[in-house]
Amino acid sequence: MLKRVFVAPDPGRVRLRFAARAVIGIGLAVTVCGLAGHSLVAAITGGLAALLALFTVGDATVRGQAVTTALLPVVGFPVLALAAFLHDVPVARDVAFLAVLGAGVYARRWGPRGHSLGVFAFMTFFATQFLHTVPEQLPELFAAILLSLCASSAVRFGLWCYERRLPPVLAPTVPGGRGLARTTTRQAVQATLGGAFALAAGQVLSHERWYWAVGATWWVFVNTASSGETLVRSFRRVLGTVIGIGAGFVLAVPLHGAPVPSAVIVAVSVFGIFYTAAVSYTWMMLAVTVMAGVLYGLLGVLNPGLLALRVAETGVGALGAVLAVLLVLPVTTHATTNAWIERALRCVHTCTAEAAARLAGSESADPAPRVAELEQLLGKVRFSLAPLVHPFSPLRARKERARQVLALLDACAREVRGLASIAADPEASHDDRLAAACWRVEAAVEALTAPKAAGGPATDAVALPHPSTVEPVLAHLHGLEKALVELAVPLRSPTRTPLIGA
Repeated sequence: MLKRVFVAPDPGRVRLRFAARAVIGIGLAVTVCGLAGHSLVAAITGGLAALLALFTVGDATVRGQAVTTALLPVVGFPVLALAAFLHDVPVARDVAFLAVLGAGVYARRWGPRGHSLGVFAFMTFFATQFLHTVPEQLPELFAAILLSLCASSAVRFGLWCYERRLPPVLAPTVPGGRGLARTTTRQAVQATLGGAFALAAGQVLSHERWYWAVGATWWVFVNTASSGETLVRSFRRVLGTVIGIGAGFVLAVPLHGAPVPSAVIVAVSVFGIFYTAAVSYTWMMLAVTVMAGVLYGLLGVLNPGLLALRVAETGVGALGAVLAVLLVLPVTTHATTNAWIERALRCVHTCTAEAAARLAGSESADPAPRVAELEQLLGKVRFSLAPLVHPFSPLRARKERARQVLALLDACAREVRGLASIAADPEASHDDRLAAACWRVEAAVEALTAPKAAGGPATDAVALPHPSTVEPVLAHLHGLEKALVELAVPLRSPTRTPLIGA
């Protein structure tokens, strides 16, 4: 698991820059709040707002990201005020919390912007429970959030604006349909009911920290699109929290809230959250848990019993999510997996076309962002197929097919990365054979993703010519073409249910 995090491909150092910029942006936000004379509670609220803005806002353009960031207070302030005024009215507070949770999941139907605003609304309500916010604190908290968003935006859109050269953060797949036929509607119902279970069970465990259970249910549902994904994410959340609690005993408890080392550990945790998010949910949750422990230390309430309670509340929240996805309007993994595989294959073709154009002399063509996008898409494919390749999966035939698909897609990614690295070489030149090879790659992708009659041949998409040269570009294209043709066996075999194009 550790190797997967630190050896995972990072084309263009996207994850590294994402994480480094987050540390700078959030650090600046908290510093500005401190210089403005805000309290520790307000500084933590502002830091959380900056973290959410940098982590969740993922529109396709810089302009879109700026608009979404500007809308965060529009959504967050009313929720913050509602939660503060309901602080001493438990029943109304609980109903409102569940309503915000369900609405936040449902908002994913409006794409990246809806997703970001939904997350911000939920976490604003959650933070009021974490910090015991009361109405008298609202003016200071509003000011801290605005200052923090301005500070983090100055870093994101001014000091370190690189989105113009990078793909957008991927939004969850949202199939069409109406009412309960829509995935987001089903998941909103599931999340609300799972959150209700977590809320009730969490309050049995603790009248003070019950919201942890609801938060666990919420974050299990974020960025999942099927029951299988939710089950795997539940397991990984609990595992990451347990490991994080162990780290908290070693790192957070001995500090006794000392400000300087606590700030250092929070900064490292923030880096870990952003750096590992795309490759390991378990490690991301470890970083989140360590950060939460240190923040509780700064607030003067950290003790070993509190860390143990967090594990129990997280387990209850994950159980609520599991029960909801199994018993309430389950969403199958099949359609979601197909969609991610098809998007990955089309991205392979786009990468190849960009590399070919670059080698042909186009100065505007750049395969590097598309390679980074492909890595993100492959992460989505791995996550979607995780229930099938899990060691406990009893479906041996489907497990083997899923492993074949993952192996061949990884082979495609390797060849595309090699092709992109050669295209980046200013000495590389165009060859007429390159265009023909790129056309064959396009044909292979079309054969895999286009609808096909049941019982049709599985591997008749392309004739595989052997490369007449060992030149690196053609060697990569030949390897890519070979992997795509071999993918027809697990994806389109007439003796099995097709995974895509059906």
